Amino acid sequence: MIIYLHGFRSGPQSWKSLSLKARMDQLGIGDAFWGGQLPVSAHEAMALAEAQIARSSTPPTLVGSSLGGYYATCLAERHGLKAVLVNPAVLAPLSLSAYVGTQTHMYTGEAFDFTLDHVEQLRAIEPTAITRPERYWLMVETGDEVLDYRHAVARYAGARQTVLEGGDHSFTQWDNYLDLILAYAGLQPTP
Repeated sequence: MIIYLHGFRSGPQSWKSLSLKARMDQLGIGDAFWGGQLPVSAHEAMALAEAQIARSSTPPTLVGSSLGGYYATCLAERHGLKAVLVNPAVLAPLSLSAYVGTQTHMYTGEAFDFTLDHVEQLRAIEPTAITRPERYWLMVETGDEVLDYRHAVARYAGARQTVLEGGDHSFTQWDNYLDLILAYAGLQPTP
């Protein structure tokens, strides 16, 4: 099973979520994908993801993009799970504090309030350390205009790392890695 965790202001309609689900559908394993809308509250987002983990008959692999990478790390540390982190927000409480106020979901256009309490919730769930870095696969592009990829490279020292020149925060080469991600999750043989 893959649990896909999207980024801040994003959702299940993101192209990364849709293309991963479409690839899994092509392979006949689409029922092993979950990528629902995460609430703004970190506590609620984590509870929703925890419920998906509890429903999985085998240990799932977490795939998280941006803020979803932060959540994936928190969940991987809590449950000993493997995680693929795509341009993750390693300093989420710090980087997202600049977004306190009214925000808009990228795909639905729905407005929501992001508060200092939301920032504190992110701070409260942050793991103190990365244990067993070998269970992580970090994927970053150096052209990320939102987050400094070097923070992630340092945070996940010892993890499998794919650092690609150029690109941007969306991780432009995503579609080239779908089969490798599925192999990492044990859902198909390594291509």
